[in-house]
Amino acid sequence: MAATKLHHSMPATHHIISLKGGRQLAEQVSSFWMDEIPTTKTINAITPSLILCVPQTSFESFIFLNLSSSKSRLQLTSSCFFLEALSTSCQLMASKRIQKELQDLQRDPPTSCSAGPVGEDLFHWQATIMGPPDSPYAGGVFFITIHFPPDYPFKPPKANFQTKVYHPNINSNGSICLDILKEQWSPALTISKVLLSICSLLTDPNPDDPLVPEIAHIYKHQRSRYEETARAWTQKYAMG
Repeated sequence: MAATKLHHSMPATHHIISLKGGRQLAEQVSSFWMDEIPTTKTINAITPSLILCVPQTSFESFIFLNLSSSKSRLQLTSSCFFLEALSTSCQLMASKRIQKELQDLQRDPPTSCSAGPVGEDLFHWQATIMGPPDSPYAGGVFFITIHFPPDYPFKPPKANFQTKVYHPNINSNGSICLDILKEQWSPALTISKVLLSICSLLTDPNPDDPLVPEIAHIYKHQRSRYEETARAWTQKYAMG
């Protein structure tokens, strides 16, 4: 697609406001380019020289409500492109949110869990979870890596076990099948709640939504064998 500059008649500096998740973020940029507009819709408006930017599924997809000051109307345009200024501002917002969660964790850590940044990278954390006492993972110390996306908290963090775990919802790569890390994620959730949910998953696996079907089958039909193997793995990999 050919690149098309937005509204030459508009002032050199425009205000961009992100409305995703009910939050507003303002940023000024001198100029920017976007792909050819695939769809256009005109909406009446009264405020001049304002661009409202509403992210769709990612920060590379936006809906622009672009006001032409000469005609006093909004033009709704939809396109996919990367707006560096907005991305930088969103990452700054994510940093502030992560910093606040870190302070909350340090002030009131969840039971049997701890977490914090690896070195100076605020977007890369390591967490530890003590195996729940009422589970075959009791006595183990499990390490988890956490990566926050640049558009956190609008996207969930990525969490992976570094410690090997015998569990129907945790595979050999450490990936975790947990709804709040996928479709049930909400910006209202925090990393503290994620860690507590992972602890609960160790106590109460979900064999009906397994990441490892073979272990889920054993959990359902040979519970004692499942618990014996889980304890053996805990001793081998989480007690060293």
